[in-house]
Amino acid sequence: MGMNLTHIHEPEAPRSFDVSPHHGALSVPDLEASIAWYRKHFGFAVEIRFEMHEAALKGAFMRSGTMRIELFELAGAKLMPAERASVPDDLATHGVKHFAMEVADAAAVYQYCQEQGFEIAMPLMRAGGTTAFYIRDNSGILIEFCEPFPNHC
Repeated sequence: MGMNLTHIHEPEAPRSFDVSPHHGALSVPDLEASIAWYRKHFGFAVEIRFEMHEAALKGAFMRSGTMRIELFELAGAKLMPAERASVPDDLATHGVKHFAMEVADAAAVYQYCQEQGFEIAMPLMRAGGTTAFYIRDNSGILIEFCEPFPNHC
């Protein structure tokens, strides 16, 4: 599956406030297993732990550099539907599809992921001057690793 990127020089729309990334949230079946997985493989560290007793939910914010993810475990949550296992099939359903981590050398990270035995959801591909690939984490959640967009815009 290839991807074509079109570089556009569109000015930012006017707004009355600034925004910056804060976190993406992932619902996982086993909070402690996911904390250990993200710590071991990608250097994330727990920043904050929390509980919402009224929702039977426990969670943690994890951080690696400037990237933060929220992992949460909700008692009785439904498993991810089977159609989410295929990237093309998953794209045919509205909603959040994945989160991405920018890396300097996607091929080196791809090799690391293969050595770790991770499920490769979409192999290394080059499109629009950038390189990317997708894996699934220990809960089956889709993660993209991509190199920075080229600066020839």
